[in-house]
Amino acid sequence: MIRAYKFRLYPSKTQDTLMRKHLWISKNLWNEMLEHTKQMYRDYGLFPTKKALREFVKRVGLYSQTGQELVDRLLDAVWKTKMRLKKEGKTGGFPRFKSFSRMKSLNYPQSGFNLKERLEVTPFGKISIKQHRKIKGTIKTLTLKRESTGKWFAIFTSEEEPPTPQKNSGGEVGLDAGLKSLAVLSDGTTIKNPRHLRKHEKKLAFLQRNLSRCEKRSNRWHKAKQKVALLHEKVKNTRRDYLHKLSKQLVSQYSLIALEDLSVQGLAQKDYGKSIHDAGWSMFMGMMGYKAEEAGCQIVSVDPKYTTQECSRCGTRTKKELQDRQHKCPSCGYSTDRDLNAAEVILKRATAGLAGCNAHGLAATVA
Repeated sequence: MIRAYKFRLYPSKTQDTLMRKHLWISKNLWNEMLEHTKQMYRDYGLFPTKKALREFVKRVGLYSQTGQELVDRLLDAVWKTKMRLKKEGKTGGFPRFKSFSRMKSLNYPQSGFNLKERLEVTPFGKISIKQHRKIKGTIKTLTLKRESTGKWFAIFTSEEEPPTPQKNSGGEVGLDAGLKSLAVLSDGTTIKNPRHLRKHEKKLAFLQRNLSRCEKRSNRWHKAKQKVALLHEKVKNTRRDYLHKLSKQLVSQYSLIALEDLSVQGLAQKDYGKSIHDAGWSMFMGMMGYKAEEAGCQIVSVDPKYTTQECSRCGTRTKKELQDRQHKCPSCGYSTDRDLNAAEVILKRATAGLAGCNAHGLAATVA
């Protein structure tokens, strides 16, 4: 299995300047190669070969494999964008040209780095690193990433042996994700929604107004922009920390967790997108998915249709408006909280579809 590790870097001023220079070179190369690709497609209806694009990255100052990876990234972006639009019945479509703020990483896919007490990277030398945990397995790649705040991070991917699942004697539970509460479990547990972004909305609005008043690219503009980025980083880190702890607790406590197979992006585009992304549904479900195997927990996805309308006792469907927070079945008389009933329906669908199944740690899907 492949796992990623992210550590904070503390480059010297000289190293920081040189690393930003390499990002600038990468940005210029990306734009030049993209313009060449678009021109060739307009003239001949063909894309340039990888060999032809690699001539752009020779002898420009980048580490050789970093430049070659930039070519691979561009070609992948071109093909994915074109193919996606073609499937949608549309024409055109290329990746966008990048400004310096959008070129964030330098990639080392095979070599050019060595990690000991400090991280040694060609051509930047030894960089101070805060390695807060040990990397398991064999390190395969390194990415140097500069965030909007100006902070540098090293992201390693390593190849590891799959962990041995722990014994888990916990119960089975259905989980209904929401916005009023982050989640309601079928055993009656309610998990609060911290609303991380909402807590900082007023301060964020104040900082963004200050940014909009500054002359673009001026010193004051750069300082104001960094303050906005630092607040966004704080919100992001707080959300991730909360969801990491919560997902770890749930997969350790239960042997089976049933979830709805939601299209979170689709739901966010329709309504309540800001609140859905603030809750972090996709991140939460993803974290439970990869932590479940080691914890001996099984994650099961069920069809989300009518989970709110269906009665968990008799199966009768009753249409509800968003403001209707209580479930009252006209057939069997069962009355309970709307979200709790939905969680019970989710668990019922999952256990009915997995009768006799003893597999752990696999994200099964039940229709």
